[in-house]
Amino acid sequence: MATRTTRRTFIQHVGYAGASLPVLMPALVRAQSANSKLNVAFVGTGGRAAAHTGQMSNMGQNCVCFADVNKGAWGGVLGKKTPGWSDAKGYTDWRKIFENHEKEIDTVFVAVPDHTHFAPSMTAVSLGKNCYTEKPLCWSVKECQLLAAAYHKNDKVVTQMGNQGHAGSGWRIAYELYKAGAIGDVVEFHTWTNRPVWPQGWGRPAGTNDVPDSLDWESWIGAAEMRPYCSDWTEAPFAKDQKDWKHKVYHPFAWRGVRDFGSGALGDMACHTTDGIHSLMEPDYPISVEPVHVSPPVKDADSYQIGGIYKWEYPAKDGKPAFKAFWYEGYKKIGDDGRFHDEDKYFPDKPEELGDRNMPRTGNIIVGTKGKMLVTGDYWNSARLIPEEKHQEFINSLPNKKLPELVERSPGHHEEFVMACRGEKPREFSRSNWGYAGPMTAKIQLGNVVARVGKKIECDTKTGIITNIKEANDLLWREPRKGWGPLAMNV
Repeated sequence: MATRTTRRTFIQHVGYAGASLPVLMPALVRAQSANSKLNVAFVGTGGRAAAHTGQMSNMGQNCVCFADVNKGAWGGVLGKKTPGWSDAKGYTDWRKIFENHEKEIDTVFVAVPDHTHFAPSMTAVSLGKNCYTEKPLCWSVKECQLLAAAYHKNDKVVTQMGNQGHAGSGWRIAYELYKAGAIGDVVEFHTWTNRPVWPQGWGRPAGTNDVPDSLDWESWIGAAEMRPYCSDWTEAPFAKDQKDWKHKVYHPFAWRGVRDFGSGALGDMACHTTDGIHSLMEPDYPISVEPVHVSPPVKDADSYQIGGIYKWEYPAKDGKPAFKAFWYEGYKKIGDDGRFHDEDKYFPDKPEELGDRNMPRTGNIIVGTKGKMLVTGDYWNSARLIPEEKHQEFINSLPNKKLPELVERSPGHHEEFVMACRGEKPREFSRSNWGYAGPMTAKIQLGNVVARVGKKIECDTKTGIITNIKEANDLLWREPRKGWGPLAMNV
């Protein structure tokens, strides 16, 4: 087992532009045969993680071991009929995977609350294990930067962030329309979401409850500051009709809105819904990020605001002019009945080019110097010029009336990752790898820094360091709780 990096050593070596950390030689175990099976470990087996246990089971991969803080979710592995899975060793503490099975595994899946992404993911790659980590890649800006650095340093491992839409054709078509000159130079993106769909905008719950026997609360808290377990809201406004809020406090889902554990609507969806922005423009860090309009937080807020509009300003790069990106989330207020109402949503103005068409529930409007593009859905499901007549006119003007295919199509999100892990394809075939996803998520998480400081921040466009509010840089990183940082780091 590699030597543990102590908390003191870890913090001393972390730098904002990129870290120079103790070198731990990885024990590379990457499978090389297209016919070989991956020996997989799962950090998380319930909730979102079930999508990954299901996919790996269906694809016939080997499950060696797993960890889930809730023993009630262990059926996500032990209940599978895939040969050998019922014999997989289970833990509630992810660290046991590496302490007991380091030499047996070559691939790790991490699908747990945001604040627990970094430590097991960094440990995996530093020990030479391929790693798939759900979105958002990490809870903080610096964690994202460190995982990107680890990806580049450990150049034999394959990585992927859970960004399913990146394997789709929508952003590829948008990219190909853009490159064909359909809308000219891009000047603005407007992206909106229906999140949050969990309670948000409240103070820390006052009550405490006994921890269920099936839940390892120490492991659930992990790198965050310890706090008492609580299962029921009593003081929040939406508690007036609590049956409408099926998600208990913190576990298993409402943690998304709590600052210590989740990343709010931005963390939940922006890695999907703004993905095409980063694919099309490949921007540096923004010049600035600012709150255009944000719902006021409650006193002593423990969670993110219930809604707002944020703006990123990106610099010109590689012949592409500067552009702005706007993000719309949530609601202006909680109704007197303790519920959210559609008329209070933050939403962009409808473009006149849509005519009688309704705006989709979620999506993007791309504004160019020569026209506009509508992208529908959370995952860049489709991309078309608006109005529809202009789209048809542009396609008809192309040779063979067909848009040139500039980006290779994907065999599937999980398929990309597995094929690269098995050596059938190069590691970059896993397109949402941390070299791409790390910087993207870091830029997204700057929006949550703004949500917390409530002011415009200005950034160094190469490092993401905040230059105008020095103390805001403290929000780019959080020291892990003692014992809950990475077990190994090689960046």
